[in-house]
Amino acid sequence: MASRLLRAFFVFVAALLLTIPAARAAEPSAAPSAAPGYSFQRGGWTYVHLQGTPAQIGYEHGLLLAPQIADFVRVLKIEALHSTHRNWQFYRDTARTLLWPRIPPEYQTELKGIARGVKAAGGTLDLWDIVALNGDIELTQYYVPWLDKQGLDKHTHAQLAPPVRPEGRCSAFIAAGSYTRGGQIVIAHNNWSSYAEGERWTIIFDLSPTHGHRILMDGAPGIITSQDDFGENDAGLMITETTITDFLGWKDDGIPEFARSREAMQYASSIDQYVAIMRKGNNGGYANDWLIGDRKTGEIAYLELGLKHSPLWRTKSGYFVSSNFARDPAVIRDETPGFNPRDLSTSPNARHVTWNQKMAEYKGRIDVKLAEQFLGDHYDSYLRKVQADQRSLCGHVDTVKAGIPEWDWPAYYPGGAVTGKATDSEMAAHMELVARAGHPCGEDFHAAPFLAAHPQYGYLKPVLKDMKAGPWTTFTVGEHP
Repeated sequence: MASRLLRAFFVFVAALLLTIPAARAAEPSAAPSAAPGYSFQRGGWTYVHLQGTPAQIGYEHGLLLAPQIADFVRVLKIEALHSTHRNWQFYRDTARTLLWPRIPPEYQTELKGIARGVKAAGGTLDLWDIVALNGDIELTQYYVPWLDKQGLDKHTHAQLAPPVRPEGRCSAFIAAGSYTRGGQIVIAHNNWSSYAEGERWTIIFDLSPTHGHRILMDGAPGIITSQDDFGENDAGLMITETTITDFLGWKDDGIPEFARSREAMQYASSIDQYVAIMRKGNNGGYANDWLIGDRKTGEIAYLELGLKHSPLWRTKSGYFVSSNFARDPAVIRDETPGFNPRDLSTSPNARHVTWNQKMAEYKGRIDVKLAEQFLGDHYDSYLRKVQADQRSLCGHVDTVKAGIPEWDWPAYYPGGAVTGKATDSEMAAHMELVARAGHPCGEDFHAAPFLAAHPQYGYLKPVLKDMKAGPWTTFTVGEHP
């Protein structure tokens, strides 16, 4: 009897051991299964459709855009080293130790998916490259200046280079009610960046996540949010922003801005929800003036998201304009130490004047077609003449022979307005927007003659390309080639 029991025991154990490999095989694979992602080219843009779980969306993102992601990282490596005197390894390490633990799990999974997709496509970038890419603006222009203010790098205790100033990016407006044709919401934005970045910042993302809202937004390869932040979701929200010039502030324990802005676009269904997500866990990175519209209610809002102060204005009949100026007296006093709102020679203030003139002149007639014209406007309100420069809504910094006070870009810097986007309530109801790659005015930038004339920017030669302006092109969710 005892021997039969012993044999039965060994048979049971052997059977159990045989089931273990089968059980492991049934577990979910570490590599996500392919989702129905696809991409195509039109009007100078790359349209990318991604859908599914965070792992699927990330994997397809990395797989479809692997060469573009590697190319964009190459640009940021050169620019970051030149502007901050820190190499890419510094940003990889900071992304791993500072940003990663504070990224919500959903977006950690998506970022891992991008890295897997890039690897599957034969790329060499890893997860920390992808996180550093997503955090580039807030690390180079917010975290580093905050460190620099301390006088020493707290990681190496080395004396730091001169402080970096946050770049003033973008011109934008949102209007509704008595200011627009038919009273609907009209929102428009042009992205200002270096031309090296801008020539590549030409992705239209159609995101259909398993959870949350569908999103249509512009963006750059490898980044999970729009980052110049023009987009809409299927709950009726219409979003854009411009950077607050000369902002200084940082919180080590905050949630990265790129994660909060993506979460807000994906999960907010109202202006109040959007504002709450952006304020919660604010780290001070990429401090922006947010223009928000809700086509369901016809209401528009303006959130000035500082670190110490974050006032909100809202209306159903009026407008908000934005061109990198701080509006709230407390934000100006406490968080933008270098900004002078009375100096009308500066780019943010000069463009502010132009925006107000446009809103007054075209009150009651503003629509998407006029928005396209505004974004390509070359009027310099300080000089009171038409001249494409740092003060015009369509920025052309490379044409200016002398720097403008309180501006972060030096003379002839190859940067300015690099894309334009616009939409209105009716278009947003169908998840549509219109976009132009390149200067919104339609002018082209040619790299070779520029570099020959301005050898001080020779460090950009490996990455500075021609930036051709495409046509204004309409995009809708669910499009196919």
